[in-house]
Amino acid sequence: MTSPDKDMLTIALPKGKLFQPSADLLARFGYTAEGLSENSRKLVIANEAKKIQFVITKPMDLPTYVEYGAADIGIIGKDVLLEEARNVYELLDLNFGLCRLMLAVPAALKREKLSDYAHMRVATKFPRVAEQFFLDHGIQMEIIKLNGSIELAPMVGLAEMIVDIVETGRTLKENNLIEIAHLHRATARFIANRVSFKMKFDRIQPMVEEMRKLLSEGAIG
Repeated sequence: MTSPDKDMLTIALPKGKLFQPSADLLARFGYTAEGLSENSRKLVIANEAKKIQFVITKPMDLPTYVEYGAADIGIIGKDVLLEEARNVYELLDLNFGLCRLMLAVPAALKREKLSDYAHMRVATKFPRVAEQFFLDHGIQMEIIKLNGSIELAPMVGLAEMIVDIVETGRTLKENNLIEIAHLHRATARFIANRVSFKMKFDRIQPMVEEMRKLLSEGAIG
């Protein structure tokens, strides 16, 4: 499935911390539209002259829009790509929005080795990634999916551990949590729908090449 307007290039942008740097990057190529804002009430923001339109989605939804062709291309964090496991082309690591997926526990629960945490409960927004991590280490855990305030779970006894995304680790320290294992490094990625990449290659590939050039020059990230 591709975008209903074959001449229109539809770009998905995620709400949150990646929105503005993503919009700024696209603006370098003249890919912008009047009223493009994370808080816009418009569901679709178009630039008819350049034949582009933007959809702004929740981060976890963005790969779905791209996989099914509701958006031709998009920018999203690697953490979301890992969790959603959607069938899209991952074209470039854009090297901004750096954070990491990690496993953390309250300081009082720290153990000598990872296997000592077996059969504990783990709260996370990333159940797929967490489950795979523990499977890879041969550890059986109970995974509890939450959508927000992951750090709260150990404080109220919902779970003993958390798997979450962090940037500086400040929030962990403020909640007396310590990182005990690193799961993945996550940065923003430029992705494309598989059919769109072929059908609109002449529009998408120049963007890839220009972004790659900027990356090599250290102008992104």
